[in-house]
Amino acid sequence: MNQSMNSAHAQAHAILPPGPVMVDVAGTELTAAEAERLRHPLVGGAILFARNFRSREQLASLTHAIHAARSEPLLIAVDHEGGRVQRFRTDGFTVLPAMRTLGQRWEQDPLQAMQAATDTGRVLAAELRACGVDLSFTPVLDLDFGASRVIRDRAFHRDPRVVAMLARALAQGLALAGMAACGKHFPGHGHVEADSHHEIPVDDRTLEQVLDEDAMPYRWLGDAVLGAVMPAHVIYPRVDKHPAGFSRKWVTAVLRKRLQYGGVVFSDDLTMEGAAVAGDIHDRALAALRAGCDMVLVCNRPDLADTLLERLAWQPEAASVARIRALKPRLASPDWAGLQSDPGYQKARKTVRALARAGAA
Repeated sequence: MNQSMNSAHAQAHAILPPGPVMVDVAGTELTAAEAERLRHPLVGGAILFARNFRSREQLASLTHAIHAARSEPLLIAVDHEGGRVQRFRTDGFTVLPAMRTLGQRWEQDPLQAMQAATDTGRVLAAELRACGVDLSFTPVLDLDFGASRVIRDRAFHRDPRVVAMLARALAQGLALAGMAACGKHFPGHGHVEADSHHEIPVDDRTLEQVLDEDAMPYRWLGDAVLGAVMPAHVIYPRVDKHPAGFSRKWVTAVLRKRLQYGGVVFSDDLTMEGAAVAGDIHDRALAALRAGCDMVLVCNRPDLADTLLERLAWQPEAASVARIRALKPRLASPDWAGLQSDPGYQKARKTVRALARAGAA
């Protein structure tokens, strides 16, 4: 065994704490180069996309390989909200309703809507966890102002009180399957029309206006319900010149101190156009981490991920590492075959299917 192989072997078995960077993988199997990237000390997680899914068996094999890359398994996440944003839809995965469908159900029967939200969270999390996925970046807490091109039916409702109640119910369902909730996009993306994937949205409202509406679900739910929060790539110039995810005022002064939030803070994807104002990939990551984020996402650009891992000099605080570790599931993963004989899951799945059909009608 040559020196480089010895080094790779030692890295694979070294006990490394989770780092502050989340990366992705290109296909349905983990390559040797990707496994090596995952073993970098600065990496703390991997995010999956629709391209990483061919079947449940294949997905479970991929997540097993990602978890096995380090002695302390990395956090595996996905955007799997329901509606337009659901990465895995075939081979047994339940089609999930858009969150607006739950808001519409609230208008008819609030208690029934909350039960349906819990059922949705349970099905969502149980199916992901049965395939080895640890976290979904959900729920969306943005308010449905009818303005945003990217949020639209991903939002529960216009009323922050309804959003908070439905999000709490959905988080309860996630927890039944051992998954944490991640609220996004703090302090709120629903009031601006521009899509931060392709543009730099600007929201001209004052701090108090945003806090009194958009940010209220975060104040009410806190880290007792939301294990993680993801800030928006939106600039609120009357508060700070930087987008929220790069703003120490938003992340540290408002979220951490004023709202007393103690969970994990993820950046949104640093390769999005809304992040470009912060500079190159290194500057973007450094700005987010200095603002108070625990982990930064670099998606769909492995070249930029490698550049960042080569250049970034960052030693996470012990508290940040502890927050990330606390986000990982503590319950054993459910077995897919076992789910099929679980009456609670099957009852929830029946409700969710009916909701999805109603939302599509």
